[in-house]
Amino acid sequence: MTAADGAGGGGRLVRLVVGRRTSWLVLGFWLVTAVLAAGLSGRLGSVQADGPGGLPADAESSRVRQVQMSTVTTDTLAAVVVYERATGLTDADRATLAADARAFAGRPDLAGPPVGPTVAGDGTAAQLVVPLDLGPDPFDRAADVVESIRQVAVPDAAGMRVYVAGPVGSLADQSAAVRGLDTRLLLATVAVVVVILLLTYRSPVLWLLPVLSAGLALVTAQAVVYLLARYAGLAVDADSSAILTILVFGAATDYALLLVARYREELRRHQDRYEAMAVAVRRSAPAIAASAGTAAAAMLCLLLADVRWARGLGPVLAVGVLTGLVVMLTAFPALLVRAGRWIFWPDRPRYRNIPVPDPGIGGRWFRIGRMIGRRPRLTWVVTSLVLAAMALGTTQLEANGLSGGEAFRGSHDSTLGEAVLARHFAAGVGTPLVVVSHPDRAAEVRAAVAATPGVDPDSVTATGLRAGQAYLEATLTDPADSSAAYRTVDRVRDAVRAVPQAQALVGGETAARLDMQRAARDDRTLLLPIVFAVVFVMLVLLLRSLVAPLVLIATVVLSFGAALGASVLVFRHLFGFSGEDSSLPLYLFVFLVALGVDYNIFLMTRVREEAARHGTRRATVIGLAATGTVITSAGLVLAGTFAVLTTLPLTMIVQLGFAVSFGILLDTVVVRSVLVPALSLDIGRFLWWPHRLFRQPDPVDDPALRVAVEVR
Repeated sequence: MTAADGAGGGGRLVRLVVGRRTSWLVLGFWLVTAVLAAGLSGRLGSVQADGPGGLPADAESSRVRQVQMSTVTTDTLAAVVVYERATGLTDADRATLAADARAFAGRPDLAGPPVGPTVAGDGTAAQLVVPLDLGPDPFDRAADVVESIRQVAVPDAAGMRVYVAGPVGSLADQSAAVRGLDTRLLLATVAVVVVILLLTYRSPVLWLLPVLSAGLALVTAQAVVYLLARYAGLAVDADSSAILTILVFGAATDYALLLVARYREELRRHQDRYEAMAVAVRRSAPAIAASAGTAAAAMLCLLLADVRWARGLGPVLAVGVLTGLVVMLTAFPALLVRAGRWIFWPDRPRYRNIPVPDPGIGGRWFRIGRMIGRRPRLTWVVTSLVLAAMALGTTQLEANGLSGGEAFRGSHDSTLGEAVLARHFAAGVGTPLVVVSHPDRAAEVRAAVAATPGVDPDSVTATGLRAGQAYLEATLTDPADSSAAYRTVDRVRDAVRAVPQAQALVGGETAARLDMQRAARDDRTLLLPIVFAVVFVMLVLLLRSLVAPLVLIATVVLSFGAALGASVLVFRHLFGFSGEDSSLPLYLFVFLVALGVDYNIFLMTRVREEAARHGTRRATVIGLAATGTVITSAGLVLAGTFAVLTTLPLTMIVQLGFAVSFGILLDTVVVRSVLVPALSLDIGRFLWWPHRLFRQPDPVDDPALRVAVEVR
C-alpha cells in the first residue's frame, strides 16, 4: 500500500478493518452483533403502529376527534354487515337479520347498540351497523373480529351474500394484505439479488458474501429501528418495515458491487490481497460514504413532514442506509479479504508484474463514451427532450388519494360490501360526518348541515353535547372515500363557517382522509426544495464545485419528472389505476433523488479522480468505462429489489415499487450512461468551477492513452 493510500487516521482505520489479524476481530465483533441484533429485530412487529392515523394534531378533523374522544376512553369503529339477495330478501332472511342483530348486541367488545337491520328500498339488500371497541391495537384485532362476525352471519345466510364493510372491514382486509409481508418480501428480494449477482459475477460462490453482509445489515437495522421505536417514540408501520427490507438489501448490494469492482482492479496491481483491499476501500469509501450520506440526509428531511407516517419513514430508511454503509465498509471487506482470491472462481484476478492499464479501456462502455464524445451537445439535447416528453405524463397525475376499493388489488370483502351499499343505500352509512360547534349556535349549524347538497337531510342527528361543544352526525349520500364525498365535506365546512360565532369544525373519517391528502400535498410543497438544497450541499462538499452539483441536480429533476410521467401513464393504461396515492410524488421524489444521485456520485467521483491526470473530457470517458458495468449492475439490483413490491396486493406499495424501479433504471441506463457524460464532455473543465481543476486545461494529446476522445 502506498503512503498516500495509507496515510492518516482513515488509513489506520482501513488497516484495522482489513489487516491480517485485525480482520478476525472485526468479523468477531459483527458475529456478536448479529446474535444480539437477531433477538431485537424479531420484535420489530410488536412496535408497529398500523392502521388509521398520522394526521397533524392541528388538522380540523383531528380537533373534532379530540372532542369525540373526550367522553370515551376507547376508539369506536363501525363494522357494517351487508346482506344482499338479488331476487329480494325473504321473510326468513329478515328473521335471520333480526337474530344476527340480537347476537351482535351481546358482543363483549360492543361500543354501542347495533343500528338496524335497515332494509333497502328495493328490498334486495340490508345493512347492520355494529359499533365496536377494538382496543389500542385495532389493526391487529380487525381480522379476528371480522371472522367472528362472519361466523355469526354467514352460516345462517341461506344463499344471501354477506359482506363485512365499514372501517372494521377495511382494516381487516389491510391486515390480511400485509400478514406475512416481511417474510415474503425478504425471500423474493434475496432471490432477485442472488440471480443478478450470479449474472454479474459469473461465480457460483462470490454472491454469497454480499448476500450474507446485506442480511447482517438488515438484521442490525431492524434492531436499531426497534430500539428507536420502543424507547424514542419512532413511528413504524408495515409499509416502512417492508420498504426497509428492500432498501437495505438494494443499497448494501450496490455498495458491495462498487467495492468488489475496485478490489478486483487492485488485485491485478498488488500481489498482497490485504494491500489490494486496503487500497480498494480507501479509494471507493468516499464515493460509497457520500452516496449513503446523501441518501440518509435526504430521507431525514421527512422529519419535517406534518404526516406522522412520513416523519417515521425518514429515520427508518436513514437507519437502513447508514447501517448498510457501516456493514459494507467493515464486515464485508473483512469477509472478502479473508476468503482470498479463490472467491472469484472461475475468473480469479491475477497479479501482473507490469503496469495495468486503466480499467475499461477498449471495452463496451469506453466505446459508448467515445460515441457520445463525438457530438456531446447534440446527445444531451436530444436526451433531455426525450425525458421532457416522458415528463408530460404528469399532466394525468391524480395524486388525490385512493378510495377503499382502489387501495387493494383484486376483490376484497370490504370493497364488495361498499359497492353493495353504494347501490342500495346512502353510501356514507357507517362513516358519518361529525360536526362540533358552539352550543349557542347549534340550531343554525344543524340547519346548515342538513341543507348542504351531498348530505342526507333525514340522517342529521339531534344535537348533543360533548366536552362543552354541540355535537351532531350526518350521513353522506356518496361513498365515504369518493371525490364526491370530499367535495361535500368542503361544502359543509363552508356552510357551517358561515354561521356567525359558531366556531364550527367538521370531522369524521371522510374529513380525516381529505385532511390527510392536503397534509401530504403541503408536505410535498415544503420538502421538495429542502431535499434539493440538502443534496446540492452534499454534492458541493463531495465534488468541491458549484457547477457540477447544479448540473447533476438538473439531471435528477429531469429524471424524476420523466419517471413520474411514464409511471402515471403505465398506471392508467396498463395497471388500470384511476388515481395515485397522495404520498406517491413525495416518496418517489425522495427515493429517486436520494438513490438516483448515487450513480452520478459513483461516476463523477471517478471522473474527478481521473481529471487531475487526463483532463475532464478524457476523464469522463475513462470514468464511464471504469464504472459502467458496476453501476449498471448496481442499478439492476436496486431496481429489481424495488420491483418486488409490485407483487403485493396494496396499490400504494405497487405504485411506489414500480415508479422507483422504473426511475432507477432510467437513471442507470439513460441519465448516468448518456446524459451526464454528454454534459460533462460538452462543459469540460468548467464543470469544476471554482475548484483548481477548473484552471487545468484538457491536454491536447496524451500518447499514453491514444484511444481517448478527440478534443474539439
